[in-house]
Amino acid sequence: MKTKSTIAIIGSTGNMGSAIAKSLAKGSNRLLLFGREDTKLQTLKNDIHTLNSGADVEAIGCPKDASWEADIVILAVPYAAEAAVAEEIRPYVTQKIVISIANPMNETFDGMVTPADSSAAQELQKLLPDAQVVKAFNTTYAANFAEPVIAGVPADAYVAGDDEKAVQTVTELVQSMGLNPVVAGGLAVSHTLEHMQLLLIQLTVKNNYNWHAGWKILHN
Repeated sequence: MKTKSTIAIIGSTGNMGSAIAKSLAKGSNRLLLFGREDTKLQTLKNDIHTLNSGADVEAIGCPKDASWEADIVILAVPYAAEAAVAEEIRPYVTQKIVISIANPMNETFDGMVTPADSSAAQELQKLLPDAQVVKAFNTTYAANFAEPVIAGVPADAYVAGDDEKAVQTVTELVQSMGLNPVVAGGLAVSHTLEHMQLLLIQLTVKNNYNWHAGWKILHN
């Protein structure tokens, strides 16, 4: 029998955080939700129970409490907020999986604010040296969590990390959400993944993809 995990979603009232929470709530894991806006948090809990009346979901008062109880922590916050959140949760995520979903784009969406040889995930790993940072969900639009099948096939969701066991755990999590997991490599590959999403956003705006689009690897 698969072990039930406790998953904290920090930033769960945001667009991506709420989409991830609703998707995960279809499974059997325990969800700990943290968001700065109480009204939105309560609405999210109600929406989740509408989707799955038996969902094990709880609102948590602060990031450190959520991280302390969790097996997996998903940082669904903008890149600009990651350093402050990392400072709060650092003592509570030792040897735990922390998923980085951030895309560190500038305000004009034509470049990144991270160093040229780094990425949001790599910078987060520096801030959380005792955690197992894994990159995931950054190439996935919020709409894809509700409808992971596009043009008849599941959208790819790329996973990158240096810890093999952590990557496998996140890969299984991605698959449970109806997406097709693709293990892209070590954490350094997150640099490429973040630039892939920058390009996808640029193409979405240019070609009016309606924010329901994704990358797909085709092969024999």
